[in-house]
Amino acid sequence: MAKQVVIVGGGVIGLLTAFNLAAHVEHVTVLDRNAVGQESSWAGGGIVSPLYPWRYSPAVTALAHWSQDFYPELGARLFASTGLDPQVHVTGLYWLDLDDEQQALDWAVREQRPLRPVDMSAVYDAVPVLGPGFERAIYMADVANVRNPRLVKSLKAALQALPNVTLSEHCEVQGFIQDGTRIRGVRTAGGDLLADQVVLTAGAWSGDLLRTLALDLPVEPVKGQMILYKCAEDFLPSMVLAKGRYAIPRRDGHILIGSTLEHAGYDKTPTDVALESLKASAIELLPALADATPVGHWAGLRPGSPEGIPYIGQVPGHDGLWLNCGHYRNGLVLAPASCQLFADLLLERAPIIDPTPYAPAGRLASVQA
Repeated sequence: MAKQVVIVGGGVIGLLTAFNLAAHVEHVTVLDRNAVGQESSWAGGGIVSPLYPWRYSPAVTALAHWSQDFYPELGARLFASTGLDPQVHVTGLYWLDLDDEQQALDWAVREQRPLRPVDMSAVYDAVPVLGPGFERAIYMADVANVRNPRLVKSLKAALQALPNVTLSEHCEVQGFIQDGTRIRGVRTAGGDLLADQVVLTAGAWSGDLLRTLALDLPVEPVKGQMILYKCAEDFLPSMVLAKGRYAIPRRDGHILIGSTLEHAGYDKTPTDVALESLKASAIELLPALADATPVGHWAGLRPGSPEGIPYIGQVPGHDGLWLNCGHYRNGLVLAPASCQLFADLLLERAPIIDPTPYAPAGRLASVQA
Protein backbone atom coordinates (compact mmCIF):
# COMPACT_ATOMS: atom_id res chain seq x y z
CA MET A 1 0.00 0.00 0.00
CA ALA A 2 1.24 3.49 -0.84
CA LYS A 3 1.93 5.33 2.37
CA GLN A 4 2.59 8.91 1.26
CA VAL A 5 0.84 10.28 -1.83
CA VAL A 6 1.45 13.80 -3.14
CA ILE A 7 -1.11 15.22 -5.59
CA VAL A 8 0.07 18.17 -7.69
CA GLY A 9 -2.94 20.33 -8.57
CA GLY A 10 -5.98 21.11 -6.45
CA GLY A 11 -8.78 21.38 -8.97
CA VAL A 12 -11.78 19.08 -8.90
CA ILE A 13 -9.72 16.24 -10.37
CA GLY A 14 -6.99 16.61 -7.73
CA LEU A 15 -9.43 17.07 -4.84
CA LEU A 16 -11.59 14.11 -5.84
CA THR A 17 -8.49 11.97 -6.40
CA ALA A 18 -7.45 12.77 -2.82
CA PHE A 19 -10.97 12.08 -1.55
CA ASN A 20 -10.98 8.63 -3.18
CA LEU A 21 -7.51 7.69 -1.94
CA ALA A 22 -7.67 9.02 1.63
CA ALA A 23 -9.28 5.95 3.20
CA HIS A 24 -6.71 3.63 1.61
CA VAL A 25 -3.32 5.31 2.13
CA GLU A 26 -1.44 6.63 5.13
CA HIS A 27 -1.34 10.28 4.08
CA VAL A 28 -2.34 12.44 1.11
CA THR A 29 -0.96 15.91 0.44
CA VAL A 30 -2.58 18.15 -2.20
CA LEU A 31 -0.43 20.99 -3.51
CA ASP A 32 -1.74 23.92 -5.54
CA ARG A 33 0.10 26.95 -6.92
CA ASN A 34 -2.89 29.14 -5.97
CA ALA A 35 -5.97 28.46 -3.86
CA VAL A 36 -7.57 25.10 -4.67
CA GLY A 37 -10.20 24.94 -7.39
CA GLN A 38 -9.62 28.45 -8.75
CA GLU A 39 -8.73 27.54 -12.33
CA SER A 40 -10.92 25.65 -14.83
CA SER A 41 -12.82 23.90 -12.01
CA TRP A 42 -14.19 27.28 -10.91
CA ALA A 43 -14.55 28.78 -14.38
CA GLY A 44 -16.56 26.08 -16.16
CA GLY A 45 -20.29 25.79 -16.63
CA GLY A 46 -20.77 22.47 -14.87
CA ILE A 47 -23.02 20.67 -17.38
CA VAL A 48 -22.83 17.00 -16.43
CA SER A 49 -22.56 15.96 -20.07
CA PRO A 50 -20.20 16.67 -22.93
CA LEU A 51 -21.75 19.46 -25.01
CA TYR A 52 -22.19 17.09 -27.96
CA PRO A 53 -21.63 13.62 -26.49
CA TRP A 54 -22.11 11.78 -29.80
CA ARG A 55 -19.08 13.57 -31.28
CA TYR A 56 -16.65 11.99 -28.83
CA SER A 57 -14.77 8.70 -28.81
CA PRO A 58 -16.02 5.68 -26.83
CA ALA A 59 -13.24 6.43 -24.32
CA VAL A 60 -14.83 9.75 -23.34
CA THR A 61 -18.34 8.26 -23.49
CA ALA A 62 -17.44 5.49 -21.03
CA LEU A 63 -16.20 7.97 -18.42
CA ALA A 64 -19.10 10.36 -19.02
CA HIS A 65 -21.81 7.74 -18.55
CA TRP A 66 -20.32 6.41 -15.31
CA SER A 67 -19.96 9.94 -13.95
CA GLN A 68 -23.45 11.08 -14.96
CA ASP A 69 -25.00 8.14 -13.16
CA PHE A 70 -22.84 8.73 -10.05
CA TYR A 71 -23.07 12.53 -9.69
CA PRO A 72 -26.35 12.67 -7.69
CA GLU A 73 -24.89 10.23 -5.15
CA LEU A 74 -21.63 12.20 -4.94
CA GLY A 75 -23.51 15.47 -4.44
CA ALA A 76 -25.69 13.96 -1.71
CA ARG A 77 -22.70 12.40 0.06
CA LEU A 78 -20.74 15.66 0.09
CA PHE A 79 -23.76 17.66 1.26
CA ALA A 80 -24.42 15.21 4.09
CA SER A 81 -20.81 15.26 5.31
CA THR A 82 -20.04 18.99 4.92
CA GLY A 83 -23.35 20.88 4.88
CA LEU A 84 -22.19 22.48 1.61
CA ASP A 85 -24.47 21.53 -1.27
CA PRO A 86 -22.76 21.16 -4.69
CA GLN A 87 -26.26 21.62 -6.17
CA VAL A 88 -26.45 18.78 -8.67
CA HIS A 89 -29.45 20.25 -10.49
CA VAL A 90 -31.33 17.98 -12.93
CA THR A 91 -32.91 20.26 -15.55
CA GLY A 92 -32.63 18.34 -18.82
CA LEU A 93 -31.00 19.79 -21.93
CA TYR A 94 -32.44 20.85 -25.29
CA TRP A 95 -30.16 20.81 -28.34
CA LEU A 96 -31.56 23.11 -31.04
CA ASP A 97 -31.16 23.01 -34.84
CA LEU A 98 -28.33 20.48 -34.94
CA ASP A 99 -26.61 19.73 -38.23
CA ASP A 100 -25.90 16.18 -37.06
CA GLU A 101 -29.20 15.42 -35.35
CA GLN A 102 -29.52 11.97 -36.90
CA GLN A 103 -26.03 11.07 -35.74
CA ALA A 104 -27.04 12.13 -32.23
CA LEU A 105 -30.17 10.00 -32.29
CA ASP A 106 -28.29 7.00 -33.68
CA TRP A 107 -25.73 7.39 -30.88
CA ALA A 108 -28.51 7.50 -28.28
CA VAL A 109 -29.95 4.20 -29.54
CA ARG A 110 -26.51 2.60 -29.58
CA GLU A 111 -25.59 3.85 -26.09
CA GLN A 112 -29.10 3.43 -24.64
CA ARG A 113 -29.33 7.05 -23.51
CA PRO A 114 -32.72 8.83 -23.23
CA LEU A 115 -32.20 11.34 -26.03
CA ARG A 116 -35.23 11.94 -28.26
CA PRO A 117 -36.63 14.40 -30.80
CA VAL A 118 -39.19 16.88 -29.46
CA ASP A 119 -41.75 18.89 -31.41
CA MET A 120 -40.71 22.53 -31.43
CA SER A 121 -44.08 23.74 -30.17
CA ALA A 122 -43.60 21.55 -27.09
CA VAL A 123 -40.19 23.11 -26.50
CA TYR A 124 -41.67 26.63 -26.58
CA ASP A 125 -44.38 25.47 -24.16
CA ALA A 126 -41.74 24.08 -21.80
CA VAL A 127 -39.30 27.00 -22.19
CA PRO A 128 -41.42 30.10 -22.91
CA VAL A 129 -38.42 32.45 -22.74
CA LEU A 130 -36.65 30.68 -25.62
CA GLY A 131 -35.92 32.91 -28.62
CA PRO A 132 -37.93 32.63 -31.84
CA GLY A 133 -36.92 30.94 -35.06
CA PHE A 134 -35.62 27.61 -33.85
CA GLU A 135 -37.00 24.74 -35.93
CA ARG A 136 -35.81 21.43 -34.47
CA ALA A 137 -34.93 20.08 -31.04
CA ILE A 138 -33.73 16.95 -29.30
CA TYR A 139 -33.95 16.57 -25.55
CA MET A 140 -32.36 14.52 -22.77
CA ALA A 141 -34.37 14.77 -19.57
CA ASP A 142 -31.85 13.49 -17.03
CA VAL A 143 -28.95 15.86 -17.75
CA ALA A 144 -27.88 17.79 -14.65
CA ASN A 145 -25.58 20.70 -13.98
CA VAL A 146 -23.39 20.98 -10.91
CA ARG A 147 -22.59 24.33 -9.33
CA ASN A 148 -18.87 23.88 -9.70
CA PRO A 149 -17.65 26.58 -7.25
CA ARG A 150 -19.85 24.93 -4.60
CA LEU A 151 -18.50 21.50 -5.57
CA VAL A 152 -14.96 22.78 -4.99
CA LYS A 153 -15.90 24.23 -1.58
CA SER A 154 -17.63 21.01 -0.57
CA LEU A 155 -14.71 18.80 -1.63
CA LYS A 156 -12.27 21.11 0.17
CA ALA A 157 -14.32 20.96 3.37
CA ALA A 158 -14.61 17.18 3.15
CA LEU A 159 -10.83 16.85 2.80
CA GLN A 160 -10.10 19.34 5.59
CA ALA A 161 -12.16 17.12 7.91
CA LEU A 162 -9.92 14.11 7.23
CA PRO A 163 -6.95 13.75 9.63
CA ASN A 164 -4.64 12.20 7.03
CA VAL A 165 -5.09 14.82 4.30
CA THR A 166 -3.06 18.03 4.00
CA LEU A 167 -4.07 20.83 1.63
CA SER A 168 -1.12 23.10 0.82
CA GLU A 169 -2.31 26.13 -1.12
CA HIS A 170 -0.03 28.74 -2.71
CA CYS A 171 2.67 26.07 -2.96
CA GLU A 172 4.05 25.87 -6.49
CA VAL A 173 5.76 22.67 -7.61
CA GLN A 174 8.92 23.39 -9.58
CA GLY A 175 10.01 19.87 -10.46
CA PHE A 176 10.39 16.29 -9.34
CA ILE A 177 12.84 14.49 -7.08
CA GLN A 178 14.41 11.64 -9.04
CA ASP A 179 16.29 8.56 -7.88
CA GLY A 180 17.34 6.81 -11.06
CA THR A 181 14.10 6.03 -12.87
CA ARG A 182 11.99 6.45 -9.73
CA ILE A 183 10.19 9.64 -8.71
CA ARG A 184 10.62 10.16 -4.97
CA GLY A 185 8.75 13.42 -4.49
CA VAL A 186 8.51 17.03 -5.65
CA ARG A 187 10.50 20.22 -5.35
CA THR A 188 8.60 23.29 -4.21
CA ALA A 189 9.51 26.87 -3.37
CA GLY A 190 9.14 25.87 0.28
CA GLY A 191 11.43 22.85 0.04
CA ASP A 192 11.40 19.23 -1.05
CA LEU A 193 8.48 16.92 -0.28
CA LEU A 194 9.06 13.16 -0.41
CA ALA A 195 6.36 10.68 -1.39
CA ASP A 196 5.86 7.05 -2.39
CA GLN A 197 3.60 8.13 -5.26
CA VAL A 198 3.26 11.50 -7.02
CA VAL A 199 0.06 12.26 -8.97
CA LEU A 200 -0.04 15.04 -11.56
CA THR A 201 -3.52 16.63 -11.73
CA ALA A 202 -2.39 20.11 -12.73
CA GLY A 203 -4.81 20.69 -15.61
CA ALA A 204 -3.47 23.03 -18.29
CA TRP A 205 -0.12 23.26 -16.44
CA SER A 206 0.52 19.48 -16.44
CA GLY A 207 2.52 19.54 -19.68
CA ASP A 208 4.88 22.20 -18.34
CA LEU A 209 5.69 20.09 -15.28
CA LEU A 210 6.30 16.91 -17.26
CA ARG A 211 8.66 18.82 -19.53
CA THR A 212 11.04 19.08 -16.55
CA LEU A 213 11.45 15.30 -17.00
CA ALA A 214 12.01 15.70 -20.77
CA LEU A 215 8.57 14.23 -21.46
CA ASP A 216 6.18 15.76 -23.95
CA LEU A 217 2.57 15.62 -22.72
CA PRO A 218 0.28 17.16 -25.37
CA VAL A 219 -1.86 19.14 -22.92
CA GLU A 220 -2.16 22.86 -23.61
CA PRO A 221 -4.25 25.74 -22.24
CA VAL A 222 -7.42 26.54 -24.21
CA LYS A 223 -9.13 29.73 -23.04
CA GLY A 224 -12.87 29.87 -22.46
CA GLN A 225 -14.92 32.94 -21.52
CA MET A 226 -18.34 32.96 -19.84
CA ILE A 227 -20.88 35.55 -18.72
CA LEU A 228 -23.45 35.40 -15.94
CA TYR A 229 -26.92 36.95 -15.52
CA LYS A 230 -29.21 37.08 -12.49
CA CYS A 231 -32.89 36.37 -13.22
CA ALA A 232 -35.94 35.12 -11.36
CA GLU A 233 -35.55 31.60 -9.97
CA ASP A 234 -38.07 30.15 -12.44
CA PHE A 235 -36.86 32.13 -15.48
CA LEU A 236 -35.20 29.21 -17.32
CA PRO A 237 -36.43 25.69 -16.48
CA SER A 238 -33.98 23.73 -18.67
CA MET A 239 -30.55 24.06 -20.21
CA VAL A 240 -30.57 25.03 -23.88
CA LEU A 241 -27.80 24.77 -26.46
CA ALA A 242 -27.59 26.12 -30.02
CA LYS A 243 -24.71 26.97 -32.37
CA GLY A 244 -22.14 25.87 -29.81
CA ARG A 245 -23.41 28.25 -27.11
CA TYR A 246 -25.44 27.28 -24.06
CA ALA A 247 -27.52 28.71 -21.23
CA ILE A 248 -27.38 26.99 -17.84
CA PRO A 249 -29.85 27.82 -15.06
CA ARG A 250 -28.76 27.61 -11.42
CA ARG A 251 -31.39 27.03 -8.72
CA ASP A 252 -31.24 30.65 -7.53
CA GLY A 253 -31.90 32.21 -10.95
CA HIS A 254 -28.34 32.77 -12.07
CA ILE A 255 -27.95 32.00 -15.78
CA LEU A 256 -24.54 31.13 -17.25
CA ILE A 257 -23.87 31.74 -20.94
CA GLY A 258 -20.83 30.12 -22.53
CA SER A 259 -18.41 29.77 -23.95
CA THR A 260 -15.60 30.80 -26.23
CA LEU A 261 -12.82 28.51 -27.44
CA GLU A 262 -9.53 30.41 -27.82
CA HIS A 263 -5.87 29.45 -28.16
CA ALA A 264 -4.21 32.32 -26.29
CA GLY A 265 -1.57 30.61 -24.16
CA TYR A 266 -1.96 31.25 -20.43
CA ASP A 267 -3.74 34.59 -20.89
CA LYS A 268 -6.96 34.64 -18.87
CA THR A 269 -7.92 38.26 -19.55
CA PRO A 270 -11.65 38.66 -20.37
CA THR A 271 -12.09 40.55 -23.65
CA ASP A 272 -14.73 42.96 -24.93
CA VAL A 273 -14.95 40.99 -28.18
CA ALA A 274 -15.93 37.85 -26.29
CA LEU A 275 -18.32 39.80 -24.06
CA GLU A 276 -20.24 41.14 -27.06
CA SER A 277 -20.26 37.73 -28.76
CA LEU A 278 -21.57 36.00 -25.62
CA LYS A 279 -24.22 38.69 -25.06
CA ALA A 280 -25.40 38.22 -28.65
CA SER A 281 -25.69 34.46 -28.08
CA ALA A 282 -27.52 35.07 -24.81
CA ILE A 283 -30.09 37.31 -26.52
CA GLU A 284 -30.53 34.89 -29.43
CA LEU A 285 -31.26 32.07 -26.99
CA LEU A 286 -33.18 34.14 -24.42
CA PRO A 287 -34.36 37.53 -25.82
CA ALA A 288 -35.45 38.79 -22.40
CA LEU A 289 -31.74 39.10 -21.52
CA ALA A 290 -31.48 42.03 -23.94
CA ASP A 291 -32.75 44.20 -21.05
CA ALA A 292 -30.38 42.66 -18.51
CA THR A 293 -26.76 43.48 -17.70
CA PRO A 294 -24.35 40.62 -17.09
CA VAL A 295 -23.33 40.41 -13.43
CA GLY A 296 -20.15 38.46 -14.21
CA HIS A 297 -17.64 37.87 -17.02
CA TRP A 298 -14.56 35.70 -16.64
CA ALA A 299 -12.13 33.41 -18.44
CA GLY A 300 -10.58 30.07 -17.58
CA LEU A 301 -8.05 27.69 -19.14
CA ARG A 302 -9.12 24.22 -20.17
CA PRO A 303 -6.47 21.47 -20.30
CA GLY A 304 -6.69 20.78 -24.04
CA SER A 305 -5.73 17.27 -25.15
CA PRO A 306 -5.96 15.22 -28.36
CA GLU A 307 -9.61 14.12 -28.83
CA GLY A 308 -10.31 15.23 -25.25
CA ILE A 309 -9.17 11.83 -23.92
CA PRO A 310 -7.57 12.27 -20.49
CA TYR A 311 -4.33 10.68 -19.33
CA ILE A 312 -5.03 8.35 -16.41
CA GLY A 313 -2.36 5.97 -15.12
CA GLN A 314 1.34 5.51 -14.43
CA VAL A 315 4.00 7.29 -16.48
CA PRO A 316 6.13 4.63 -18.20
CA GLY A 317 9.79 4.68 -17.26
CA HIS A 318 9.11 6.82 -14.17
CA ASP A 319 8.07 4.59 -11.28
CA GLY A 320 6.02 6.45 -8.69
CA LEU A 321 4.69 9.10 -11.12
CA TRP A 322 1.03 9.07 -12.18
CA LEU A 323 -1.22 11.22 -14.35
CA ASN A 324 -4.88 12.18 -14.03
CA CYS A 325 -5.11 15.16 -16.38
CA GLY A 326 -5.94 16.40 -19.88
CA HIS A 327 -9.75 16.35 -19.62
CA TYR A 328 -10.10 19.33 -21.99
CA ARG A 329 -13.74 20.57 -21.96
CA ASN A 330 -15.08 17.78 -19.76
CA GLY A 331 -13.17 17.82 -16.48
CA LEU A 332 -16.28 18.33 -14.35
CA VAL A 333 -18.24 15.80 -16.40
CA LEU A 334 -15.60 13.11 -16.25
CA ALA A 335 -14.22 13.74 -12.75
CA PRO A 336 -16.09 11.07 -10.74
CA ALA A 337 -15.23 8.26 -13.17
CA SER A 338 -11.68 9.47 -13.83
CA CYS A 339 -10.88 9.66 -10.13
CA GLN A 340 -12.51 6.32 -9.35
CA LEU A 341 -10.60 4.65 -12.19
CA PHE A 342 -7.40 6.32 -11.03
CA ALA A 343 -7.86 5.04 -7.46
CA ASP A 344 -8.53 1.55 -8.81
CA LEU A 345 -5.24 1.62 -10.74
CA LEU A 346 -3.09 3.03 -7.95
CA LEU A 347 -4.62 0.70 -5.35
CA GLU A 348 -4.43 -2.28 -7.75
CA ARG A 349 -8.17 -2.99 -7.66
CA ALA A 350 -10.38 -4.19 -10.50
CA PRO A 351 -11.01 -1.03 -12.59
CA ILE A 352 -14.55 0.31 -13.07
CA ILE A 353 -13.97 0.51 -16.85
CA ASP A 354 -11.24 -0.61 -19.23
CA PRO A 355 -8.26 1.68 -18.47
CA THR A 356 -6.44 1.04 -21.76
CA PRO A 357 -7.58 4.15 -23.74
CA TYR A 358 -6.35 6.51 -21.01
CA ALA A 359 -2.97 4.91 -20.30
CA PRO A 360 -0.06 7.34 -20.71
CA ALA A 361 2.02 4.54 -22.25
CA GLY A 362 2.37 5.16 -25.97
CA ARG A 363 0.79 8.63 -25.70
CA LEU A 364 3.83 10.57 -24.41
CA ALA A 365 6.96 11.46 -26.35
CA SER A 366 10.42 12.58 -25.36
CA VAL A 367 11.09 16.29 -25.61
CA GLN A 368 13.43 16.84 -28.57
CA ALA A 369 16.57 18.72 -27.65
